[in-house]
Amino acid sequence: MENKSLTLFTYIKRDFVHHVRWCGCEDKTSSTSTFDIILKTGWTDRMRRGFFRYHLSDLETRILPGRYRYVAQLNIQRGIERRKPQEILSIKQNFDSKQFNFNKINPEEIIFEMSKQMPTSQHKDRDACKESVHPGDELCRIMVVVNVSPLEFGHCLFIPEPTKCLPQVLTPAAIKIGIEAVLLSSDPGFRVGFNSLGAFASVNHLHLHGYYLNQELRLETASTLPLVPEKGFYRLIDFPTGLMFYTETEDLEKVVCAICLVTDSLVDGNMAHNLFFTRGCPPGESDVCARRGVRIVVWPRMSCFGAKDESAFNVALCELAGHLPFKNRHDFEHSTEKDVMAIIQRYLLPNKEFLQLEQQLTARLQK
Repeated sequence: MENKSLTLFTYIKRDFVHHVRWCGCEDKTSSTSTFDIILKTGWTDRMRRGFFRYHLSDLETRILPGRYRYVAQLNIQRGIERRKPQEILSIKQNFDSKQFNFNKINPEEIIFEMSKQMPTSQHKDRDACKESVHPGDELCRIMVVVNVSPLEFGHCLFIPEPTKCLPQVLTPAAIKIGIEAVLLSSDPGFRVGFNSLGAFASVNHLHLHGYYLNQELRLETASTLPLVPEKGFYRLIDFPTGLMFYTETEDLEKVVCAICLVTDSLVDGNMAHNLFFTRGCPPGESDVCARRGVRIVVWPRMSCFGAKDESAFNVALCELAGHLPFKNRHDFEHSTEKDVMAIIQRYLLPNKEFLQLEQQLTARLQK
């Protein structure tokens, strides 16, 4: 799968974009980062050249009336054309080279590779993370490819060291990729997400999703309850309940370790989960336009093994975050916030079970 003309994007901490603000599309940061230029240009080129399963034009969008202001989009083609998900039987399922994986894609689908230059002093910070025992933890080469069944403009996949054939289980390196990709973008509408096995991940080969959505999401400013704030750990309380982390750049390593402790615990407990990485205002911030750092929301959830798809939309990373790609026009036009919440609630943990899990995770992070 060698591509000698492949673009390599190398970045350092100085490339992170700070002080992004967003109070409506007109207030977005005017300058475009190098990361955005490479991703948007490469993605558009592949769309023009026909490497997608369907042509994605501007999607019909409406904001559902209500407290949470769900962003509904009509994307019928994705529901029809997307690749059939692999048979998943366990959250800890081993990688299977006989199944589809990202080493089998057309090399032309690769937009670029990215790698972080790390000062020698930062290797000590990595050693401080007690959870850094995963295969691929020290990896730093990421392949960025188009998602051939896109949700939105720029929909791509971040695949850490694909030839290592890592299963769809988060590592500290993968979590850091998610956070840093958001920080590299000057567009507050760029989001990253992760679906575990049993949470609508369709390929058992470690990857994260990234895409642009030209709409604010309620969880970017939703209220929080501090749990272990010194490690960036909160509960998201003014939105469908989830666990939330917040980081800027100074505490990034510490927060990555904390997130990994949580996701490791979920994997050990065979509990499916979705993550969403987005620009967000700091917890307790009165300036709701501020987007200095990244909010990372973790939703522990009911596992779906061989479950039949919902007719309106599946409940995965973007739906839990408030972005709803509808699969048919009737549901797109007639669904209410109450309808959406009823579907989503079927996949979340019951409140009592969620609170018990939260207490266990809080105790672990306080050690």
